Amino acid sequence: MYIGLDLGTSGLKGVLIDDGQAIRAEATAPLEVSRPHDGWSEQDPATWLTATDRVMRELGAKADLSGVRGVGLSGQMHGATLVDAGHEVLRPCILWNDTRSHAEAAVLDADPRFREVTGNIVFPGFTAPKLAWVRNHEPEVFGRTALVLLPKDYLRLWLTGEAVAEMSDAAGTSWLDTGRRDWDDGLLEATHLTRAQMPRLVEGSEASGALRAELAMQWGLPQGVVVAGGGGDNAASAVGVGVVQAGEAFVSLGTSGVLFAASGAYQPDAASAVHTFCHALPETWHQMGVILAAADALNWYAKIVGQKASDLTGALGDLRAPGRTLFLPYLGGERTPHNDARIRGSFLHLDHATDRAAMTRAVLEGVTHAFRDSFDALTGTGTRIERLIAVGGGSRSDYWVKAIATSFGLPIEIPVAGDFGGAFGAARLGLMAATGAGVEIATAPPIARTVEPDLSLTPAFAEAHARYRDTYAALKGRA
Repeated sequence: MYIGLDLGTSGLKGVLIDDGQAIRAEATAPLEVSRPHDGWSEQDPATWLTATDRVMRELGAKADLSGVRGVGLSGQMHGATLVDAGHEVLRPCILWNDTRSHAEAAVLDADPRFREVTGNIVFPGFTAPKLAWVRNHEPEVFGRTALVLLPKDYLRLWLTGEAVAEMSDAAGTSWLDTGRRDWDDGLLEATHLTRAQMPRLVEGSEASGALRAELAMQWGLPQGVVVAGGGGDNAASAVGVGVVQAGEAFVSLGTSGVLFAASGAYQPDAASAVHTFCHALPETWHQMGVILAAADALNWYAKIVGQKASDLTGALGDLRAPGRTLFLPYLGGERTPHNDARIRGSFLHLDHATDRAAMTRAVLEGVTHAFRDSFDALTGTGTRIERLIAVGGGSRSDYWVKAIATSFGLPIEIPVAGDFGGAFGAARLGLMAATGAGVEIATAPPIARTVEPDLSLTPAFAEAHARYRDTYAALKGRA
């Protein structure tokens, strides 16, 4: 049996799978975020350890863990966890959605080496600008920093005693040479750090160490349980849904939106604001377009009109051509392809004939157009998207999924109900590390149905998307 632990922002989830990859038990523990100042987002790493202990004990209460052979880790990316030479935490972890280091990010991004080596824009949420902020504002903490760890890798340090990171998470730091899959000494030097302060690197499906004997005893696990490298949250989720080969992709209609495509080659295009990261599997990369408000935009609109989101989408009937009303879903700025923190959402071209259904369709269409921006950015770099799976709460809306399928001109597969996310993918990586199994075990989940595009409406969606892009450009010009 194998355990996957997914350290999210709002909670830690654990799943136990058997040799046939069936889920035998699962458990969760909540986590809280601290926001001491505007734009700050922090967590106390000690709460991650408490949550892990709670989840492991709950799994042990539900199933016999004496046959566990491997553990895999998944987690929120980009967070800066700073520890001293004695492995004591120096300050709360600065999380992925913390924007305090926007000035430092701009300075680093102006250095052409960062985009050339990492293949990505230096976003304020990435790890390197956070360390630059700490050096500027908390020099005593910076001076005592012996190790910089990502959230799941601090959890690994506690589990195994080993300071190790893996490629998919490390690619989101702005210090990794993403093509060579190694730390870059020049980029570290640019932020006044050295390789000695970085964890050792492994692939996500490799062993990173063994579970400490005292923890194994406490939780009822055998000695010598292998802990896999694991993956960043989206890479681990991709392993969970079987998106591991070039041509495979998933679209996630969660609070935010993600279009994730696996790639067998390193093909960055930093200017497009596409995230080009290593995958959690050897010799594989992935590209990712990120929308900051996907289902979040629909939920915002549903709250405004006092209706359930599911009722609004369920009343729409069959897909139709986009109307004149436009919605730009930039409620908190946007990443791909705009990298624009200042732009905000808009309804446009409202008239007396605009009713609630028209505005609901406009919201779904606006997010669809934002996904099309990411689709164009990814495919513009040469990334193939031939098979597409939809996940996330928004995928329960057939109207929305069909709109995206029609905009892309591709069928979209809907998995059967079940949890195939980060924790499940982490468990699969634990299985690989413990047994030497290859990528062939990362199969797609059973498919409940396939949503076909309405190719007769694809030109209308293309025309609406062009108007959407023109509207964004006009609004940006007035910002």
